[in-house]
Amino acid sequence: MGSVGAARGAGAVGGSSFRTDDVDEAREELDARYYANRMAVVEREKRPFAARFDTVSFGPLVIGDLSCGADVRMTFGELGAYHLNAPLSGTMEIRQGGSSPIVATSTEAVLLDPAGDTVLDRWSGDCRSLSVKIGATELRDRLEQLTGRTPRGALVFAPHLDITRGPGLSWVRFARQVAAEALAGEGLATHELVARPLQEALLNGLLLAAEHPWREELAHPGGARRPAPVKRAMDAVRERPEHPFTTTELASLARVSVRRLQESFREYVGMSPMAYVREVRLDRVREELRAAAPDEVSVSEVAWRWGFAHQGRFAARYREKFGESPSGTLRTGV
Repeated sequence: MGSVGAARGAGAVGGSSFRTDDVDEAREELDARYYANRMAVVEREKRPFAARFDTVSFGPLVIGDLSCGADVRMTFGELGAYHLNAPLSGTMEIRQGGSSPIVATSTEAVLLDPAGDTVLDRWSGDCRSLSVKIGATELRDRLEQLTGRTPRGALVFAPHLDITRGPGLSWVRFARQVAAEALAGEGLATHELVARPLQEALLNGLLLAAEHPWREELAHPGGARRPAPVKRAMDAVRERPEHPFTTTELASLARVSVRRLQESFREYVGMSPMAYVREVRLDRVREELRAAAPDEVSVSEVAWRWGFAHQGRFAARYREKFGESPSGTLRTGV
């Protein structure tokens, strides 16, 4: 039987420094801090189980520095919250809602959706992860406050987040620093006048770092504002990129004529409406190739599924946009 850290509840409200070598105790701790779960050690003889969970509840977020010492497998129901796993070392192999496995690594975090049963197939014993639970209602409300309007459709994120550079790396560093200050219990992060702005900053930062339909609008608030018809068409495409849109249908959704929509897209987006559809679908192809193993799918299969029938033109445009071939993405994706 391992020991449960005496610092449970010390420091910041909801903070916990937890240590145990008992799987049931570890499961109960994650149940209390995050989600109901089942946990099992995989190949117990390879590594001893030794859980180390440092967590802090911070308004709409739970931020944890978590490791188990041994390889484990976990199953959950629907999370009911957004969740980000950003390993500092090791890997986490995750499935959600019947989708193909995706892998969180020290270079690429995984952002999970509130809906869909979730399975953590393997949490490697050498994996120490920043694991952040984000309230779904609070994040959506924050998006509404920032855009000044109610988002249409679900707030769906791309599953991968680059944490080696740029906004992704910055957000992970920021979250770790805030959690450390809050868990210490003596810093300004625990004071309401400071805590609330920090919580908003974490939500704002995630909305700027992760890919979603409203990210471009948030990233360039001072830029030329696109007319409402253009925004309506763009939102429709990003919310349902798999739909077989036509220019006529997009014009109807935008509530303008076909000619007006085409002119507005060229002026404010720099391309035609259907070219924009193809660009969004190229992004989805890349996401799918990065999440798959080479023996699971073929480039042509994924391209065809996203509406690219001419393989030569598809490959040329893909290389032009992303600086590598589709097969190169597939080889290095997981």
